[in-house]
Amino acid sequence: MKADLILCADTVHTVHTLTVGARPVEAVAVRGGVISAVGTRHDVRDWRGPGTEVVDLGRAVLTPGLVDGHCHPVAGLSLAADVDLSGARSPEEVRRLLAEAAVSRAPDAWVQAWGLDPNVFGPLDSSLIEDAVGGRPAFVRLFDAHSAVVTSAALRIAGVDGPREFAQRSTVVCGPDGRPTGLLLESAAMELVLAHVPVEPVAARAVRLHELLRGMAATGLTGGHVMDLLGDSEEVLTAAEELGDLPLRLRFAPWCDPGVDADGLAELIALQGRGGRRWHVGAVKFMLDGTIDNGTAWLEQPDALGESTAAFWPDVDDYTAALRALAAAGVPTATHAIGDAAVRHVLDALDGLTRSASVPHRVEHIETLPGALIDRFVRQGVVASMQPTHCSHFTKADHSDNWSARLGTERADRAWRCRDLRDAGVPVVLGSDWPVAPFDARHGLAEAMLRRPALEPGVPPVGPTQGLTARMALEGYTSHAALAAGEPGGGRIAVGGRADFTAFTVDPLRADPDELADAPILLTAVDGTIVHRAADAPESALAR
Repeated sequence: MKADLILCADTVHTVHTLTVGARPVEAVAVRGGVISAVGTRHDVRDWRGPGTEVVDLGRAVLTPGLVDGHCHPVAGLSLAADVDLSGARSPEEVRRLLAEAAVSRAPDAWVQAWGLDPNVFGPLDSSLIEDAVGGRPAFVRLFDAHSAVVTSAALRIAGVDGPREFAQRSTVVCGPDGRPTGLLLESAAMELVLAHVPVEPVAARAVRLHELLRGMAATGLTGGHVMDLLGDSEEVLTAAEELGDLPLRLRFAPWCDPGVDADGLAELIALQGRGGRRWHVGAVKFMLDGTIDNGTAWLEQPDALGESTAAFWPDVDDYTAALRALAAAGVPTATHAIGDAAVRHVLDALDGLTRSASVPHRVEHIETLPGALIDRFVRQGVVASMQPTHCSHFTKADHSDNWSARLGTERADRAWRCRDLRDAGVPVVLGSDWPVAPFDARHGLAEAMLRRPALEPGVPPVGPTQGLTARMALEGYTSHAALAAGEPGGGRIAVGGRADFTAFTVDPLRADPDELADAPILLTAVDGTIVHRAADAPESALAR
């Protein structure tokens, strides 16, 4: 059988040891979305037939397709709605951006915003935004998406006039008078107001999903591990696939919330494998704590403000029982655990379970990690899922940021220990957590090495000894991403593997990280179909 597509490049990093005799790999053939042959340019004549598409990328560097190990591209369409505040660096700038958005809207029209950085402000309450939006209802998410500031008009519409009790750790923050300040911590509290916020129609979000995924593909991404399946996400995905194949392959992990019963667990088990042409459900996501910036993480000792002392699940034994029930049913799990106590409890819950490469269990984020727990990751075969861009974007080397100040020096020095985990033999999958941090995979690779923002050499690195090697970073987006998804042997260029490829204009294993972050991606392919091609990429040729 002849190939559908042949890609040639001077350098091909297979992400495992493979040569053709004594010659390096420089050509890959694809048929039916699967790699059918690997060899040299001399082999191309034997692979091609009538209609074979042949693309010689010249001096480009071909790798397995990059995969974002933790992202929210569908729910993120709403999470990142309206006004982007991620670049705002003063209260005045926040107010200006909100006022510009509000001025042309009706007096009762909602204003939404996202990306608000708590490092810019003191105590957060509605006074920050009330005047800027002119009395309109407003919902402003903080950068971590775990909290929001809302106006008094928004609280009034939602009927929230005092504290509330929830089945999970969540808070309507109130002042000494018992009245809400406008700060809402965690999803249940935010949902009180979000239930009244207008939502963009499914059809419009389907179009935006294609646009978002095309943008991701342009940075080299060919897939993503999506850590949710919220609300009408399935409807959006179905509508998007009616417009055409998704530019990325997506693997979803719907949430298991506190209070889940046997029927709820059965529903999550039944969801596994459900999907479309380029998306499917393949895991379940837990939230065991919140965030350090909000004081809602779960730490062994309180933070500097006396907060972050409890789990997201009021009864952590219920979490353990739910996780073990899903594991017994062969369902991979991923648990959001940021604080050291949360990470320890996940490992406790997983201890004693049978290890299986096809049913991997993961811990997400792992922001502060005692050394004693690293050996447990190794012994128990647990995957670490980490986002070095959180470290490089939201913390500072001198510990003057909110995250570090809350933790204190000892715990802040244990930030995002990617290298220690890798050196110990733990699989470490890398991701962005978009829209919390930018999705650009080139920056993700660079910042995993640099431990500072890419293209900003004057910024001191945070924990530079935790920087990964170039090969480790590439593996975090390829072969280790496959391990984390229960695909042993995936994320590599080998016969029988998925035909997902990224073509770099520089060598990701040899280029300076800042150069890599700024270098165009020549081509990306998913299932053997080219989904991104740079304007100056070589033209395809059809064999005759």
